Amino acid sequence: MTGPTPTDWVAAVDRDEVPPISEVAAGPFAVDRLVGRVAATRGEAPDAVAADLDADTREALGVLLPALEAEARLSVLGRWITHRFLERLLSQRVALERYERADPGVRDETVVEPWFVVGPPRSGTTACYAMLAADHRLRAPEGWELLRPVPPPALVADVADRIGLADVELRTPQLVASGLAAIHVYSARMPKECLSAMSFAFRSEEFTARYDVPTYAAWLAAADPVPAYAMHRRVLRVLQRGAPPRRWVLKSPVHLHALPTLLATYPDARIVVTHRDPAAFLASVSSLIVTLRSVHSDAVDPVAVGRYHLDLYGRSLDRLVDHLDDGTLDPSRVAWVPHADLVADPAAVLRSLYGRFGVDLPDDLLTVMTAADQGTAEAGAHRYSAADFGLDLDEVQERFSRSSARLEALGAGR
Repeated sequence: MTGPTPTDWVAAVDRDEVPPISEVAAGPFAVDRLVGRVAATRGEAPDAVAADLDADTREALGVLLPALEAEARLSVLGRWITHRFLERLLSQRVALERYERADPGVRDETVVEPWFVVGPPRSGTTACYAMLAADHRLRAPEGWELLRPVPPPALVADVADRIGLADVELRTPQLVASGLAAIHVYSARMPKECLSAMSFAFRSEEFTARYDVPTYAAWLAAADPVPAYAMHRRVLRVLQRGAPPRRWVLKSPVHLHALPTLLATYPDARIVVTHRDPAAFLASVSSLIVTLRSVHSDAVDPVAVGRYHLDLYGRSLDRLVDHLDDGTLDPSRVAWVPHADLVADPAAVLRSLYGRFGVDLPDDLLTVMTAADQGTAEAGAHRYSAADFGLDLDEVQERFSRSSARLEALGAGR
């Protein structure tokens, strides 16, 4: 499998034929440069921005930025996109800090009984999330809200410019990598994953999805996830400030890696676990990540991507079973959603899920919700095989035998 063929304009950028992009791209990934550029756009002294970087953030940037420089093998366009991405993250991080100081009451906002859709990527998480987001009684954060959460949307008259800026950022990868829209569509008004909120702490798999940064990936796997979840909660508190109360519905496969921290952050959370044949979801997520990384680099190794996800989700799904056995997960607060059932009879899945959580689901609302999953990809070919990513089917089945047997039994008994 090879990456997407670059379009003419992308090839021109990567040949250094667009000087304004090349000049920005050439800048180093360094904390001082990042702080300086953010300070310049905010009209502040660098010291004022630097003052809002706590020790946890500095630690994360101290690993991430050198890894981007030394390991990610970024193209010219990839460097330019990444500089803009990092600058937006830091600027919004500073805005969050400033907003909390100006309105300390936001810290008293409570996030009550949120629902989290978790499960391996490409196992039905996005489809399930889209249907739940169509329940008007729930609130799913939209893309623009998680990219640019400040100030609270309910407290300002017009958010059109924030939506527009977010939409450009979210759609840009689809313009760079032909075929990405056939795998997963991104836009400012679609429900967005929790990763985007956690990225303000610079502890997020959003970076490992976009970039081949093994040093950062190893650090992230061993790092304390508490700062990322604390940032996630801060973002939700800001977003709900001044708005009528609604239960949040949220989604990301990354929560599988840190369920104890999620539950410590949100003790009354309800968990929706989707699951699918491992060979299918591993090949699909590997295809997505290869395509996403090709936005930023011309040197993407599909086999390395496949092996990384085999190890990552093998460990995480084993830990999920461990959490069931050791009591970390309360079975009464978990709904099990097999991918095949979600495809075959989404209405039955939703009825079961709502019944599990003790929430009524009127028939007219159920009709709206089952119609809400318009698909997460545009019409187009998304072709791949496990072999493209160095995945041996017998090895996959053996690696996931314990977790698959348990999840299949739980799904059958839902």
